[in-house]
Amino acid sequence: MSKTRLRLAPLLLAASALCACEVGPNYHRPPAPTPQVYKEIQGWTPANPSDAADRADWWTMFNDPILTGLEEKVAKSNFTLAADLAAYDEAHAIVAEQRAQLWPTLTGTGSASVSHSGTAAESAQIGTTTGVTGVTASRGSSTIANYSLELGATWEPDLWGKIRREIENARGTAQSTYADLVNARLSAQMELAADYITLRQLDEQKRIDDATVKAYEQSLQITRNKYNAGNAAQADVDTAESLLYSERAADTALGQQRGQMEHAIATLIGVPPAELTIAPTAWTLKPVDVPPGVPSTLLQRRPDVAASERLAAAASANIGVAVSGYFPSFTLTGNGGTEAQEIGQLFSPQSFLWNAAASGAETIFNGGLTHAQVQAAKAAYAEAVATYRGTSLSAFQQVEDNLVAQRVLAAEQPDLLRAMNAADQALKITNNEYQAGTVDYTTVVTAEATALAAHNAELAVEASRLTTTVDLVVALGGGWNESELKSK
Repeated sequence: MSKTRLRLAPLLLAASALCACEVGPNYHRPPAPTPQVYKEIQGWTPANPSDAADRADWWTMFNDPILTGLEEKVAKSNFTLAADLAAYDEAHAIVAEQRAQLWPTLTGTGSASVSHSGTAAESAQIGTTTGVTGVTASRGSSTIANYSLELGATWEPDLWGKIRREIENARGTAQSTYADLVNARLSAQMELAADYITLRQLDEQKRIDDATVKAYEQSLQITRNKYNAGNAAQADVDTAESLLYSERAADTALGQQRGQMEHAIATLIGVPPAELTIAPTAWTLKPVDVPPGVPSTLLQRRPDVAASERLAAAASANIGVAVSGYFPSFTLTGNGGTEAQEIGQLFSPQSFLWNAAASGAETIFNGGLTHAQVQAAKAAYAEAVATYRGTSLSAFQQVEDNLVAQRVLAAEQPDLLRAMNAADQALKITNNEYQAGTVDYTTVVTAEATALAAHNAELAVEASRLTTTVDLVVALGGGWNESELKSK
């Protein structure tokens, strides 16, 4: 081994040892406000707990094959999710770019050249035999070949951990992007479920309105018969006609709302609205109770919370990147190769040559730029921590909001059912009394309006319980867990 190699060996060993150093703070998850228990669940326990909150396919709890089929298409065909997936792939590739900086850059070159040169020399010889003087010219030429192979290397040792902090930053950003993808997928699934519930609510409302229109037609016929018999006024007939045609118009208008819901669902699953038709069916969806679990686990089950926490980690790593600006940088370079004028001699010991060098650079003055960059990185980290804590607090609020909604709606629905049944009974009695002539038509109109409102109110609360269930599942993370980020 040459003396130069002996001198470089300690430098390389020192560089390798110093690569274990990383300047800047080591990241620890910031504390977030976490309650011991949920306020709105105290004193109220779901009657039939479901494990929906712990399943990725949470929509199957509604036992609706059509909804299940639609939900399965969201992750595969939704174009918004496709864009988010591409964004994650880009962020993941950036991690690989940063990681590549840890390794030396090797370059290889080879060349072959041939050069030719020619020279002319003249000599004079006098011929005496023939009496003629003759001049003879002789010419010489040379061809020179040159072959070379060279391998070069450049390496900037990560003495202060700048590159490793950049990798931490890129990895945190990539994990945040993946959590954003999961959150977008969950939001799309929630929106589809909500749209589907609304579509089925409109189907049921159409059934109620169809029945109401038939009842109004019968009421109009009874009123006309009474008018023809002289037992009702023309105003009663006009009122009955007005109610009938108004309800028909409202019944027809439901078609527009239903069509819009169907179009929204088509867009969510990535198909043109013209290619999706969902046939009306009977109202079979039933509310499902979902246990919220322990509050302390919520922060590991919400992708949006995980995304903001990973951005805080990335911001923390940026502080280390900025701090590394205070320290010098070192670069090791070397190249070696062989050169000969004949290919056969290219690999002979005499043809080999090499050189190695080390250089260092330190910023002496930059007008306070490095200090400003460190302060900016610290401020960005403080902002990311505040955002993380705010996102965590909003997560608990959303769970509490949906818990109180579940509790109140569950207590409200039995009363609305009783009110609906009572209104139906009152309408039946009022119709009989009107036919018997003991009450006027105004009483019938009031009873009909009350019954229709009671049916719609009960349906609205039942649909609200369903959408609240969906909202609660999503607020709890939809079966996702932050442990998935470890492999991202």
